[in-house]
Amino acid sequence: MMNPWRLRLLSLLDALGTVRAVAEAAGLSPSSVSQQLAVLETEMRTQLIERTGRRVRLTSAGLILARRARDVLDHMDSVEAELRGFGREPAGRVRLGAFQSAVHTLAVPAVSRLASLHPHLEVELLELEPHDSLPALRGGEADIVITTTDFDEQPLGEDIDLLPLATDPVLLVLPPGHPGSGRGPADLAAYADEPWSFDVPQSYMAGLALRLCRQARFEPRVVSRFANYMLTLQHVEAGLAVALLPGMAVDAGRYRVTTRELAAPVTRSITAAIRRTSPPRTAVQAVLDALRRVSGPAPAGA
Repeated sequence: MMNPWRLRLLSLLDALGTVRAVAEAAGLSPSSVSQQLAVLETEMRTQLIERTGRRVRLTSAGLILARRARDVLDHMDSVEAELRGFGREPAGRVRLGAFQSAVHTLAVPAVSRLASLHPHLEVELLELEPHDSLPALRGGEADIVITTTDFDEQPLGEDIDLLPLATDPVLLVLPPGHPGSGRGPADLAAYADEPWSFDVPQSYMAGLALRLCRQARFEPRVVSRFANYMLTLQHVEAGLAVALLPGMAVDAGRYRVTTRELAAPVTRSITAAIRRTSPPRTAVQAVLDALRRVSGPAPAGA
């Protein structure tokens, strides 16, 4: 009989690529992960993993099992949820991943709505930046992710279904009283000599901000990097830097900052993504419905 826990480890290996990454995601040591995968090979009587130098990769049989395992695990979750709710209402746990600025603008309002509508439904919130969200979804660490498809680090495929939620403009954020805080769209080239506050390296917003500055033909002088947008806003409010932030992240009522749209507008397409099943289990569909309602009208063309 296949062990669901070992199947989940194999599915994570397919999504994350290394035993070390699987170990970190599962809270195990790399040697424990390797041992469990070896046991799974014995149970399957088939080679699932092969070594290439110091790394491992899935064999053809391993790839087939890893990807079918995701369907098996989803089906088990669905059966468990239906038994808990006797099939009459959404029940069980749904793991919802969202990037930082979407947590309080989309995820929290949706979860609050669901708490009163479906008391047997439990939603676990996870902060996942776009570059982490699709691997987490494919690996079974999340059931739904709120992400943006405006980047190509993680290609989409037939295994993923998308639900457009909203569009979000990228804004230039300036300290109060800044000489450049006029009206109308801002030309980034006019801020080439300013000190800049960026997101942490390798993050989606750090990459986007750097690309926009270079398109404006300057290399930004980065004086601070924060993984938390509230810290970035405090830094800008204190007059220590300017920044590029998504509109969802800017709470102008809480922070004394000025925002300007860009002369060459940039918007993010905010999307909910789920693993493709037919149909999605009831609990997942309930969370998607709540996200759709709190996000307002669907984007044009959606």
